[in-house]
Amino acid sequence: MIKKRNIAISLPVTGEEEWEAVKEPLMTGWITAGPKVREFEDLFAERHRVNNALAVTSATTALHLALVSLGVGPGDEVVVPAFTWVSTANVVLYQGAKVVFCDIDPKTFNIDPNDLKKKITGKTKAIMAVHLFGLCADVDLIREIAPGVAIVEDAACASGAGLRGKPAGSLGDIGCFSFHPRKSVTTGEGGMLTTNDPVHGEKLGMLRNHGASVSEEQRHHGPKPYILPDFNMIGFNYRMTDLQGAVGCVQIKKLDTLIEERRKWAVFYNQELKELDWLTLPDYGADFEHGWQSYVTMVDESKSPYSRNEIMEKLQSMGISTRPGTHAVHMLGFYKERYGHKASDFPGAELANNCSMAIPLHNRMSAEDYQYVVECLKSI
Repeated sequence: MIKKRNIAISLPVTGEEEWEAVKEPLMTGWITAGPKVREFEDLFAERHRVNNALAVTSATTALHLALVSLGVGPGDEVVVPAFTWVSTANVVLYQGAKVVFCDIDPKTFNIDPNDLKKKITGKTKAIMAVHLFGLCADVDLIREIAPGVAIVEDAACASGAGLRGKPAGSLGDIGCFSFHPRKSVTTGEGGMLTTNDPVHGEKLGMLRNHGASVSEEQRHHGPKPYILPDFNMIGFNYRMTDLQGAVGCVQIKKLDTLIEERRKWAVFYNQELKELDWLTLPDYGADFEHGWQSYVTMVDESKSPYSRNEIMEKLQSMGISTRPGTHAVHMLGFYKERYGHKASDFPGAELANNCSMAIPLHNRMSAEDYQYVVECLKSI
């Protein structure tokens, strides 16, 4: 009899170091965007080998600002993978542009290059290259298919991931990261923009701060802090706080260690679960450095003893949390009504929507937890 455990789908690694780090901004009184955010940005830019990293409130606001900086607006089209988190599509509508869905390859969960070729038109302003679950989309191939079209990396899941020796966030025109608690490193909520383009770097810095010509910190420490900045564009209040920045400074230093531990247990899953013919495991080539934000499988319902949802229910009863990988956006009520797509219009995304299953993979799990997950899956 297997002794029941209680294993979360994900838990953040936070503790004394983060607690101590937050004390500094609390004691100094500088708790809005300031020196700690700037330090976090510098550390993040160094790790991801980019010239500019700009912290914001979430990956969603990062994606929004990326499209604003690229000049996306009414009459434009933006290609979005049909299988992604809903915000990847939502930000396109924020700008009054049209979402053009593209199918995904269910082996990688990333954009299908063959379908992408069919979706590029004279109106295509940008492509959202989603690095789902920590595996980079093949940005080099996307560039070959659509030369001259801007590429926004939705790298929400991909801190520390890479493609052909280059880190996520340095592959496209603008990268967008998330620090939600389900990500490898977290600031609670929060996001980061990355770019090597100095024009985008300067513009994004202003856009996140109401469109101000200088930041609050620059003004405060400048020779005339009593003079308000100029505002030459409409901006947004998408600034990260120094409380979050202080946590981020601690977290980013742990990133590579956390990913390496996750990689080790992903290999364990691959070895232990390969005998289950009804469960398809993550698949990627040697060119890709996986970030392992999640370990997402596919249930082959033609071979499995139960449906995907029944298996998830059984695992839940055993104390193992699972989730669908994410959702097919074209199948969600709002987008189904707006664009009139059938589920079968994007068969790869439909299959991933109905059959993907993320199993626990995070840095708060013990060896016994991983063994228990394997044993329970084999028992099914």
